Amino acid sequence: MSSFSNPHYMYLFALKNGKRKLAYGQSPEDALDILKIRLTPEEMDQIIPTEYVRINQRELQKYVKELG
Repeated sequence: MSSFSNPHYMYLFALKNGKRKLAYGQSPEDALDILKIRLTPEEMDQIIPTEYVRINQRELQKYVKELG
């Protein structure tokens, strides 16, 4: 199956320390599932799953200073 059939998006999730975490997936839930593979439980606990923004790759430069 082509990856074009299942679009993926970039999401910025708010962290408890005021920064943001970049994630990638078909939906916010999918992006969080992917992060669970990469991050420790302590790091995942810092993510606020209900506070996110979907962004385009072109917009990423605007948010670089907020990443944590």
